[in-house]
Amino acid sequence: MKNSISFILTLLIVLFSNKVSAQLAQDSWGIGFGGTYPRLVSTNITSSSLGYGGYLSLIRDFSEHTGLRFYGKYSHLEGEWGAAQTTTIESFFGGVDFTFRFVPCEPVTPYFSVGAGGNYYMLDNAQTARLNDNFLDLTLTGSFGILWRLGDDWNLTTEFSYLSVDGSKFDGNDALSPGGGILGGVTDSYMTFDLGFLYYFGKGAPSRICQLYSGLSVESPDNVDYERIENIVKKHIPKEVVKEVVVEKPVSSEKKWILVGVNFDYNSTKLSSEAYPILFHAVQVLLQNPDMKVEIQGHTDNIGSDQANLKLSERRAQAIKNYLVARGVDGTRLKVVGYGEAYPIADNKTADGRAMNRRIEFKVLN
Repeated sequence: MKNSISFILTLLIVLFSNKVSAQLAQDSWGIGFGGTYPRLVSTNITSSSLGYGGYLSLIRDFSEHTGLRFYGKYSHLEGEWGAAQTTTIESFFGGVDFTFRFVPCEPVTPYFSVGAGGNYYMLDNAQTARLNDNFLDLTLTGSFGILWRLGDDWNLTTEFSYLSVDGSKFDGNDALSPGGGILGGVTDSYMTFDLGFLYYFGKGAPSRICQLYSGLSVESPDNVDYERIENIVKKHIPKEVVKEVVVEKPVSSEKKWILVGVNFDYNSTKLSSEAYPILFHAVQVLLQNPDMKVEIQGHTDNIGSDQANLKLSERRAQAIKNYLVARGVDGTRLKVVGYGEAYPIADNKTADGRAMNRRIEFKVLN
């Protein structure tokens, strides 16, 4: 089983080594479905390799990073005890959990979930005879998974979940309690390995932090006369070539980048479409220099109070950090500072000047 899972994960990584182009939304609705392989853990009986099941879920994403999942999961589990005795467990779990996605803008997105729900299960041939009955118990869950983006609306889902049932009847034996579950020493628990799909059927506004800069498409002209171009070049080559040696100065730790084009509307922290090409380039620079630490400095014009502008500038800097982190830059390398209206670079008496002052600067710290 472990070899099969390793093979599947390796295959998925190879298939998704190239990025899949897809447009994310700021908020969305989705439905998930798939199969599950369950196994008993922390129980008094030995888990059998025979296990199967399935799940159905409703997803509500409130942002690119966070959301809620309402789902039901059916699991058929078996455990062995005594002289070739087998206990069968039919479990119907329904619950809700909170989900956090680490890098939502990437085609391969790890996430974790925590939640709780009710577990209705039926026991057959239980080791404790009086437990051959149906029960309903509280269950806590913890999950770790990966979303493999297939397109704008479809994702492949792989997930490992740990479910801790509040009680010791789940395995059919409440006389002995090895413990180890989330809820404490007398709980039974089981784990599931899920493989399925997630389909988004309703989307809000396009994501701002995940908007990619795809560049400009330029059509190549037909019937280019390359010989004529070469003759023109030869005609204008100077007869005497002056050779100069240019020494590039190293970047100092006090180097500042003024992100020309990354500006904001009045009293706003929303990024304009013109900002994404500049930020996309900044992401590439930061990813290519993993040791570089940067202070993101937010600035405003002089309209409004000093205190309000100070807070606004910090929120603008935080918006830039959110974008960079969503694109894969380590957040510990980024420091957010707001300077308000303290350091204008243009005249605040004109509309153009105020627009220039509503800006972002990067300061290299090392």
